[in-house]
Amino acid sequence: MPKLTKRAIDAIKATGKDEILFDDELPGFGLRVKPNGTRSFLIQYRQGGRTRRLTLGRYGRLTPEEARKLARQHLAAVGRGADPSEERHRSQHAPTLTQFADRYMVEHALGKKKPRSAEGDRRMLRDVILPRLGRRKVEDITRSEVVKLHQSLAGTPYSANRVLALLSKMFNLAERWGVRAEGSNPCRYVDKYPERRRERFLSGAELARLGEVLAAAEGSGAEPPLVVAALRLLVLTGCRKSEILTLRWDDVDLERGALHLPDSKTGPKSVPLGAAAAEVLAGIPRVAGNPFVFPGERQGSHWVNVERSWRRIRRAAGFPELRMHDLRHSYAAIGAAAGLGLPVIGRILGHTQASTTQRYTHFADDPLRAAADRISNEIAAALNGGAAGEVIPFQPAGGQSKRRGSGSPAGRGDDPPNER
Repeated sequence: MPKLTKRAIDAIKATGKDEILFDDELPGFGLRVKPNGTRSFLIQYRQGGRTRRLTLGRYGRLTPEEARKLARQHLAAVGRGADPSEERHRSQHAPTLTQFADRYMVEHALGKKKPRSAEGDRRMLRDVILPRLGRRKVEDITRSEVVKLHQSLAGTPYSANRVLALLSKMFNLAERWGVRAEGSNPCRYVDKYPERRRERFLSGAELARLGEVLAAAEGSGAEPPLVVAALRLLVLTGCRKSEILTLRWDDVDLERGALHLPDSKTGPKSVPLGAAAAEVLAGIPRVAGNPFVFPGERQGSHWVNVERSWRRIRRAAGFPELRMHDLRHSYAAIGAAAGLGLPVIGRILGHTQASTTQRYTHFADDPLRAAADRISNEIAAALNGGAAGEVIPFQPAGGQSKRRGSGSPAGRGDDPPNER
């Protein structure tokens, strides 16, 4: 038909069947007339060896001039290799973030993450992410939306960064699964908030105090004996709470002094047992029919809640802010201060990355200073023509550095003869 103008379109009569009339001026631009008289603009083109059609909109909502302009834009895109009809179909059927979250949980989190981590993802999605972004198409979510969500959580930097990490993982999977274009992750270049690492280490005096409180709680019956034993094992092994509470007797090897954990946060691992930890385990009675070292109230279950007892014990010990996980930090810090070496400590704790153990580096300063004192003492003795004496702890300015029976530097006349 001639050029599709308002006059020409108004003159078209419905024939009782579906018809398409094409514009003579712009190839591929047409008008569909349905049996009921409804008129809609469209384009028709070939892409990938197939004839495709794309509806632009109804006549009346679009003027012929507006429809012609849209048609030119889409046909130009076709000339560049695009397929507007396929893109619209994909967009119409593209999942919302809520729909994609279900797929993420089923195909990734539940099968590839620890149950506790997967449950954490589910809660984060349900409580934080989906109420804000759940209705948005995954392919349409922008960096500005991610930034806005992240900034709204600025009061809790740790939680804000966990939300960002979860979204980033989901968008990476969306790219891999063809739901978003490659390289389009909107979490890229969104800076995390600085996190203040919460680290608390028990001193020797504090450990002694904790031991007194545990002994008193056990002796008086104020706390369940199994809870006291579990807390002692946390201190003596550096294990995580979940590793101790889910410990099975089959995993305990007292003969070789080790716990063989089939599963942990970092996978299967063996934990060496010191004599004190082995003694605690040897004193725990076994419950017939229950495989767990710390059996729960239900048949075949393990003990779950030690938090209430722990709160009472830490208050009684005088450090109410101490977290149970800080016992693990204390174990590592004491090992570092004893000069055991960070690689050894990392292997005991099951660290998969050396950087995780590096936080305890500063506790190794004292053994290094002791070694430096010993070396400098040997050199000083040689310089003064005498045999090496005992190690003299370094004292800051104003302090006194003493040998046996002397306040004089090494090799001076007031030293005993056998030390000159």
